[in-house]
Amino acid sequence: MRISDVIEDFIKEMFSNDEDSIEIQRNDLAQYFNCVPSQINYVIATRFKPSQGYYVESKRGGGGHIRITKINITKSNYLMHAISSIESKITAQEVDIFISNFLSEGIISKTEAKLLKVATSDNVLTVPQEIRDSLRANIFKNMLINLVVDE
Repeated sequence: MRISDVIEDFIKEMFSNDEDSIEIQRNDLAQYFNCVPSQINYVIATRFKPSQGYYVESKRGGGGHIRITKINITKSNYLMHAISSIESKITAQEVDIFISNFLSEGIISKTEAKLLKVATSDNVLTVPQEIRDSLRANIFKNMLINLVVDE
């Protein structure tokens, strides 16, 4: 497991069932994981975005902290938010991050995750490289749209 994954899991475990917001000290967390503070910034910037169901506030200064708030949204809203955040091109690695986040939040099943991953993999998209990420984005968005349920 990569250090980024370990840090992400650690932060997610800090959320309790009745608390939707946590505060962390970037330098303390970096010291705990024996890494540079920018590694903490990277994890927060890439794994705790609004499209992944989080809102991040940063307070600078001596007593500065980072507040991460988990946004309680429905499956449909979560998926629609993700769909709207996907640009015209997406890499296989970016798709994997979305799928991992969907799984960890219980938005999709393991079977749905496998189908999303297979349908957007480079092994299946045997088209010229210059159009592959564009095609992948279209396929991924359309598959996600079909997972949105009426509530």
